[in-house]
Amino acid sequence: MTLPRPSSPHLHGPASTARTMRDVVLASAPGLIALTVCFGWGTLVNLLWAVPLALGCEAAILHARDLPVRRALGDCSALVTALLLAIALPPAAPWWLVAIGTLAAIGFAKHLYGGLGQNPFNPAMIGYVVLLISFPLEMTRWIAPLGAASGAVPGPLEALRGALGLLEPARLDALTMATPLDLLRQNQTLLVAELWRGNPQFGRFGGTGWEWVNAGFLAGGLYLLWRRVFTWHAPAGMLGALVLMATLFYDGGSAASGGSPLFHLFTGATMLGAFFIVTDPVTAPASTRGRLLAGALVGVLVYLIRRWGNYPDAVAFSVLLMNFAAPLIDHLVQPRVYGHGSGGRAP
Repeated sequence: MTLPRPSSPHLHGPASTARTMRDVVLASAPGLIALTVCFGWGTLVNLLWAVPLALGCEAAILHARDLPVRRALGDCSALVTALLLAIALPPAAPWWLVAIGTLAAIGFAKHLYGGLGQNPFNPAMIGYVVLLISFPLEMTRWIAPLGAASGAVPGPLEALRGALGLLEPARLDALTMATPLDLLRQNQTLLVAELWRGNPQFGRFGGTGWEWVNAGFLAGGLYLLWRRVFTWHAPAGMLGALVLMATLFYDGGSAASGGSPLFHLFTGATMLGAFFIVTDPVTAPASTRGRLLAGALVGVLVYLIRRWGNYPDAVAFSVLLMNFAAPLIDHLVQPRVYGHGSGGRAP
């Protein structure tokens, strides 16, 4: 007697999860290298503190829940959460800021809901938003990029001293400056071309340094697409909607302009969000149509918050709002039940 094959989706084991997570870590390398070259060693310092803290927090919670620690740590999900949070934070962020964000991501956003596969919200973005709301000054203190800084970007020792709070306030102020998104959002009088000429934070078509960072994460995202880690729907939806919104409100570069489509694509966390955040298989809608719709709504929200919101970048808020809406989106795009008319939907 031949047993029927189980229906999809098929559940894969920890080895499959670990392999996917390793692909994500590898794909982040070009963007991480660009961050280090353009903004100094601060992101690597964030990473070297966030990763062991995330693994330790994960192990402690698993032990407290009487769950197998070694096998769960082997899926590398805590590593990826720490990686994404460390990249999203300002380079050489204070050590306590990284610690609070990491503990919020692993302890609150992930294990409070049951652990891997059961969290409704992206853990790294929860950690980021907790920090942004609680410590806005520290979260907007970005290192000036290479080409816009008055001196060299921080080396490994200076970045470590900055994370430990050992830099003099005058030196810290000299290392930091407003981001291009923040400058554009606050501009009310200058034409975009005038704003571009008067501020070294702006590069050829995006932010100085940010162009290379986004190009690096774009390259990593294309690698993940090639590896079939996720489908094209969510990234295409987000980037397409962001380009559409930026085109509609560009108006040629007046003082009321929101910036060109290229500027929004290659500034801030756009490519990181498109290929490493909205593609999270746990918190995104299940269907391809749902992922396309959710990605498009993230792109619209990113532009709206960047242009008229209180925060210069908006990827984290937009992703979390769509995580919240994912069950509704899945309900709205349910496929037609086989044998029913166009009004028939799956139960």
